Amino acid sequence: MRLVLLGPPGAGKGTHAQVLSKELGVAHVSTGDMLREALKKQTPLGVKAKAFMEKGALVPDEIVIALVKERLSNGDAKKGFILDGFPRTPEQATRLDENLEVLRMPLDLVLYFKTSLSVIIRRLSGRRVCSRCGKNYHIKNFKPKRDGICDACGAALVQRPDDREETIENRLKVYDKETSPLIDYYKRKNLLAEVSGDLEVKELNLQMKKLFRSKDL
Repeated sequence: MRLVLLGPPGAGKGTHAQVLSKELGVAHVSTGDMLREALKKQTPLGVKAKAFMEKGALVPDEIVIALVKERLSNGDAKKGFILDGFPRTPEQATRLDENLEVLRMPLDLVLYFKTSLSVIIRRLSGRRVCSRCGKNYHIKNFKPKRDGICDACGAALVQRPDDREETIENRLKVYDKETSPLIDYYKRKNLLAEVSGDLEVKELNLQMKKLFRSKDL
C-alpha cells in the first residue's frame, strides 16, 4: 500500500504513520527524519540541506524531492510506503507523481486528517521534543520513561516555541491557506479520502482499516 497522510499540525499523522507502518509492513517515510538522517550521515544531499538550514531558510523543493526519491528507491519501500509531511504544495505533489511514475510506484490513497482547533491546541501544547535528536513525546499521551528526558538519546525535552497555545491558531491559518490547493489537487485525481483527526488512535485506526477494505487495498 502506498499512502500520503495530510493534515494540520497536531492531527496525529506521525503517530498513525508509525502504527500503520508496523501493521502493514511498509516504510514510514518522514521528511523530517530523512533530513536528520542525511545531516547525521553527511550525505551529499544532507550537506546541501545543511547549508540552508543553518541560515534558517527552507530547504528547496529539489533537495527534498531528491531525498524522497532516494528514500523510496530503498528495498523496504518496494512493499509500500506512508509519506508523512510531504508533499506540502501542488508543485511538490506533481514532482512526486512524476518520480513515482518513473519508479512504477503510484499512490493508492491520500488521507486527509480533518481536525478541530480545540483538539489541535490540546495535543500541540502538550508536545515535547528532544533537543538533540528531535524525537517527539507528549506530556499525557506519550510520556518518556524519565520525566523531561529523551528515551532514545538522554537529552533534555523542550517545548517548541510554535507549539505554545498563543501561536498555534496562526500556524493553522497558514497551514489551511497553503494546503487547500494540495487537497484540491488530490481531489481532482480522485485519491483523497477524509478521516477525523479528532478521534483517538485506536478508534481512527479501526476506521482507516475499514476504509482500506472498502477500497480493496
